[in-house]
Amino acid sequence: MPVTRSAGLLVFRRTGDGGIEVLIGHMGGPFWARREEAAWTVPKGEYGPEEAPEDAARREFREELGLPVPDGDWLALGEVRQKGGKTVTVWAVEGDLDPAAVVPGTFTMEWPPRSGVRADFPELDRVGWFAPEAAEPLLVAGQRVFLERLLTRVRGRA
Repeated sequence: MPVTRSAGLLVFRRTGDGGIEVLIGHMGGPFWARREEAAWTVPKGEYGPEEAPEDAARREFREELGLPVPDGDWLALGEVRQKGGKTVTVWAVEGDLDPAAVVPGTFTMEWPPRSGVRADFPELDRVGWFAPEAAEPLLVAGQRVFLERLLTRVRGRA
């Protein structure tokens, strides 16, 4: 069985007190509607063998947020294999954007289950800026390592 691969982009900004904040999104759809902890994600999406992971990260950022990718140097944060088997590769880029400007992409699914009714849901129903320690419990467990890697990279460049 082929490995499912996903690529994403974690935007961060520096705060006035010398810290950083990261931009993450709450997963849309009925499964995640009542959850907060472990229900947020780095904007990312799947890609196939014909697409470079960097191109997929750029495409998915635009699709999920409806905004252009911030200009800047990308910091490789590596990859991780999530519990479900998906391999996720993430880069970070410094930038600033207004969460109110986000126009999320949508997906369609049958809801309620076995009803025959198809409904559209936002891929991300909200996004926000969080300090890494606040973002950590919100992110799905398999993506939390990217926060640690980002802090290591940013502190090394300061």
